Amino acid sequence: MPQTKRTLTGVLGGLAGLVGLSVVAGVLVTAAVTPVFAVTGATAAQSIDLFEGLPSNLKVDRPMQPTTIYAKDANGNDQVMARFYDQNRVPVKYDQVAPVLYDALLASEDKNFYSHGGIDITGTLKAIVGNVTGSATNGGSSISQQYVKNVLLQECEKGVPLSDKKRDDKLNQCWVDAASAVGSKGIARKLQEIRYATAIEKQYSKNDILIGYLNLVNFGGTTYGIEAAAQRYFSVSASQLNAVQAATLVGMVQNPNAFRIDLPGGTYDCDKDGKNCKNGQADGYHDTMVRRNYVLSRMEVLGKITKAEFEADKAQPVTPAIKTPTSGCADAGDNAYFCKYVQATLEGDPSLDSALGPQKDRADKLLRGGLNVYTTLSAAMQGAAVQAMHDYTTPTIDGMDFGAAAVNLDPKTGKILALAQNTVFNEAQDAPPGQTGIVYAADQAHGGGIGFSVGSTYKVFTLLDWLEKGHSLRESVDGNLKRMTFKCGTSTMTADTGEIGNFQNQRGFTGTPMEFTRLSLNSGFLGMASKLDLCDINDLAARMGVHLGTEYKGKMVPVNNRENVTDDEGNILASAPAPFDVLGSKNIAPLDMAAVYAAIANNGTRCDPHAIEKITGPDGADIPLAPTTCTEVIKPEIAAGAAYALQGVMNSGGTGSQANPFDGTPLIGKTGSHNNAQTMLMSSSTTSTTGVWVGQASGDVNINDFSTQDIGVPNIRYPLSRAILSAADSLFPGGSFPDPVQSQLKQSYTNLPSVVGMTVDQATQTLEGAGFSVSVGAPVQSNLPTDQVAQQDPGPGQVVTGSTITISPSNGQGATVPNVVGKTMGDAATALQQAGFQAVKGACTPGNGDDSGTVSATNPAAGTAAPKGSSVTLNYVKKNCQG
Repeated sequence: MPQTKRTLTGVLGGLAGLVGLSVVAGVLVTAAVTPVFAVTGATAAQSIDLFEGLPSNLKVDRPMQPTTIYAKDANGNDQVMARFYDQNRVPVKYDQVAPVLYDALLASEDKNFYSHGGIDITGTLKAIVGNVTGSATNGGSSISQQYVKNVLLQECEKGVPLSDKKRDDKLNQCWVDAASAVGSKGIARKLQEIRYATAIEKQYSKNDILIGYLNLVNFGGTTYGIEAAAQRYFSVSASQLNAVQAATLVGMVQNPNAFRIDLPGGTYDCDKDGKNCKNGQADGYHDTMVRRNYVLSRMEVLGKITKAEFEADKAQPVTPAIKTPTSGCADAGDNAYFCKYVQATLEGDPSLDSALGPQKDRADKLLRGGLNVYTTLSAAMQGAAVQAMHDYTTPTIDGMDFGAAAVNLDPKTGKILALAQNTVFNEAQDAPPGQTGIVYAADQAHGGGIGFSVGSTYKVFTLLDWLEKGHSLRESVDGNLKRMTFKCGTSTMTADTGEIGNFQNQRGFTGTPMEFTRLSLNSGFLGMASKLDLCDINDLAARMGVHLGTEYKGKMVPVNNRENVTDDEGNILASAPAPFDVLGSKNIAPLDMAAVYAAIANNGTRCDPHAIEKITGPDGADIPLAPTTCTEVIKPEIAAGAAYALQGVMNSGGTGSQANPFDGTPLIGKTGSHNNAQTMLMSSSTTSTTGVWVGQASGDVNINDFSTQDIGVPNIRYPLSRAILSAADSLFPGGSFPDPVQSQLKQSYTNLPSVVGMTVDQATQTLEGAGFSVSVGAPVQSNLPTDQVAQQDPGPGQVVTGSTITISPSNGQGATVPNVVGKTMGDAATALQQAGFQAVKGACTPGNGDDSGTVSATNPAAGTAAPKGSSVTLNYVKKNCQG
């Protein structure tokens, strides 16, 4: 019922137009003495005609009940994480209520409950006369009739959606129709109530009716049912109520919003400023006490308590022990953001359509459906993630909207085992800094924002597409910072890779995807992308379940759009493909990126991330859920090749090595940062995947300018990830990743041209154009000009593609040793002198040479560059070396 105090409204109708009062009286008398209608005579016949148009069977559905979300504790026991309700109700069984409560209820409301056929004849006649005379119509009903009234009220209230803009007006009309209608409508309501009451007396036991009523009735505000009322007003269970407490609660039923005792300022008849209300702490909850004492007096009259007990009880003040129930995730503490993810899933995830019905009704189902939701949260893993978040982050940093989130998945099932965040959960629009209701790890459809630019973690899609197109991890790629051409389908575009730069200001170079992945070289991945198709890369991302974090008209904005995606006002939700997209400029939820790395760790099969394990209805029966979808999104050999490269990131020398606990567990991973505002680190063993984001939650600042706990903000991702990975490796030991196929490791060979005689710039351009890296060595002796290459190593021929070629420029001070082999010693000496060298006689070998000797070899050899004026040794052949 609405929380405002209701008054009787309506137009008085004439009784004569409906039926004679004597006939009604006859019906009531008969019904009072017989549980089942069995009347005879003219009066009876007329009275039966009265009921012909009225339904005789009341469909008693379950009342609106809260939804409860559970998570297992460290011992594997289900513990309440949060409750959601429109009406706070905790249904109990008959024997879970203190007997004194039943004594109080029956003594004051229906002392003949166990002996009548469902109708309080005197009270009902009084109520009907009230309809004729215009006097009050409240009261005058048996417990069975009151049960009927509350069932009808409940069904009417169920039919008013939470989103209805006229909700309060319609709820008030429900109350009028079920309990306060006057005139002919009031009489019709009473007659219908009578027939329903007698019908349920045939279908249900007295105890069932009694506990049904107590589980249904309102006790003020959103408190419904005796158990919720006992907990709310006295902080005890209904089974622990004493006589004074029981009498207080039973007394409240007559006018619950006026008699409630959880509003110290009073409940009604306030002044124009809303103060000095009646029935509050100031007047000792006067009206509630009067009603309570009446109930106690009836209990004493009927012998349920002694006179002494009555005197002692009525002297007690009304003493509430208020326990405020919570509705929502705020009560979930460190698990609040995981709870919010579950709530959003229940309200809108299409995977639950078959189980929970259309999404437009889900919010009502959450607050009214009495669901029991059992989640995938791992107490141990969540505890480790939360502790790491406490150890390495803070809710706020002055000058920025600091945010951090961590998520852990089981790659083989998609179960979300942990979800932690640095902020305090608060869904208020004006929440102070460091408090928010947004789940940073999730997309808008699951309680998050629009996601974050994921940076180089997106490079994994270029790597995967590279492997799918048959390329090798050891293939040589031009990764120099320069202007490159890209394609997307039939479209082409160019971009200057020098504008983006590389991680830690590395220079570009010609290298392999293995090197580019380990060092996260932007220019290297752009070089790879220039040999692929940008559309294919983004299509692969979509195939792996990635979408932008933005939700528009009930759907997630795709990551692989071919042109700009705009809303109805023309605002761009997603831009057309661009070369730098491969470096991670798109806004994606961290959880969705973690699922990508989980798929690689799971041999190419992606299991949809999910937080719900099981749902049961209010009766405890399982609600069948659609099975978790696990789909092969890449071939196992492609996953193996990617994992081989991604392990380099987490090993020594890789950009993610600082996050590796080095506990012996093989790990894959990828770091990412974007525009000095966002950082990410995705990592996984074969059994556990962890995603971490740290950055600016909103707005635009340079996070390099901020630090916390002596750690620069961009570096927080490393210790945060390391702590979570260490726990994950301990809880879920991982094994080795599959070996890549040999074709992914093959080396290519390229013909190395000679660049001797070229300028250093010409030689560098020639060699890099052929796919080689270049190293310039120290100048060597040569008669070539100083800007020309005098030597290269290795020399021309077939060499490994991408090898580093050392070129050495001339020092400009050398001369080339002429070829004098075969000349006489005299002619050889003359030739050397003319070339600028001095001849020195070397070793003689007996033979057929000239009498003076014939040159057989020189040192240095012919063609060698040597300093001018240096000596050249002449070895020679002579018939008689002794002469």
